[in-house]
Amino acid sequence: VAAMLGAEVWGVATGALVVEGCIMMRKCHLNTCPVGVATQDPDLRKLFTGDADHVVNLFHFLAEELREIMAELGFRTIQEMIGQSQVLQMREIADADWKLKYINLAPILYKEPDNGLPLYQTAFQDHGLDNVLDHQLIEKAQPAILNNEPVFAIFNVKNTDRAIGTMLSNEISKVHKSAGLAPDTINFKCFGSAGQSFGAFAAKGLTLTLEGEGNDYVGKGLSGAKLIVYPFSNINYVPEQNIIIGNVALYGATSGELYIRGKAGERFAVRNSGATSVVEGVGDHGCEYMTGGEVLVIGDTGSNFAAGMSGGIAWIYDVSKTFANKCNQEMVDLDALQTEDEQRIITLLKNHIRLTNSMVAEFILSDWENQSPHFVKVFPKEYKAVLLKRQQVKIN
Repeated sequence: VAAMLGAEVWGVATGALVVEGCIMMRKCHLNTCPVGVATQDPDLRKLFTGDADHVVNLFHFLAEELREIMAELGFRTIQEMIGQSQVLQMREIADADWKLKYINLAPILYKEPDNGLPLYQTAFQDHGLDNVLDHQLIEKAQPAILNNEPVFAIFNVKNTDRAIGTMLSNEISKVHKSAGLAPDTINFKCFGSAGQSFGAFAAKGLTLTLEGEGNDYVGKGLSGAKLIVYPFSNINYVPEQNIIIGNVALYGATSGELYIRGKAGERFAVRNSGATSVVEGVGDHGCEYMTGGEVLVIGDTGSNFAAGMSGGIAWIYDVSKTFANKCNQEMVDLDALQTEDEQRIITLLKNHIRLTNSMVAEFILSDWENQSPHFVKVFPKEYKAVLLKRQQVKIN
């Protein structure tokens, strides 16, 4: 049915699981699978009775029945079946089944008139990877990748230049593995409006500076690099009052640094597990599901901040005293700063000023005694409990 509706690929994974013994208890995520299929518990895994031959038999029988159906419909290959919805018909429905009586599947079963075009894939899509900007970055970075020599270059970018630095990071990882390069070995400055995923998965030793603006997914999966974004020098607006990068920045980042002079969109640092960032405001759902790293927000936040946040630390500059109403406090506490927090914030603010010329950071530092009480520490409850227990163990 899927093929005749137009699908060229379909999955039968659930059927294969059932053949292996799955009884669909819907406990796959709890590590309590009673038949040993989806669990790491040694005792439960002993209950597993599946065998590879069972799966082989399943697919043999599937293929055999499929051939019978194809022969009955007059198709020689699965490819011939793709999109042939005219051979499908609705089953007769009993009048008593009132819920289904008036369902009309005609729009789904409608087949476009034959226009001479194939109904299945006949050519691969050209994603234009041969012409992406990263090839230029890779060429310029060769001395650094091969000989650890520092390199610097300037590039003009536009919003069709997506995932800047990602292919370059792959080349770095091929040679230097997870260790990467020394900090700032590769230093590239970009001017313009960068496309989606600027600095995605960027590796250690790479520094990308963007003068302009970024789209969604800046620093997605950041893997040790340093990203710096600030507006053009000739702007006529106040950076800290305007959004300079899009949504879902720093998504799933594991390490590295991100400095943003201006505001970020929604879902900033979602699932961040190790990166450090300074930003001058974020939209809704900031630090959602965050498990590690540091986020310093020297501006307003949207609603539902820290929902599902189980690790890492966030500091919020809350001059308006409205943050408590915007924060999802189910898993976090809102605490006052400790001495170590103040020292860390001061360090991050100094870095932010040095890298972005932020006026907000400069103002806060210049009046630290009066501004520091405005900061709120977002501290995950579980993380706090672990640290407290660790301290008690050291004392004992």
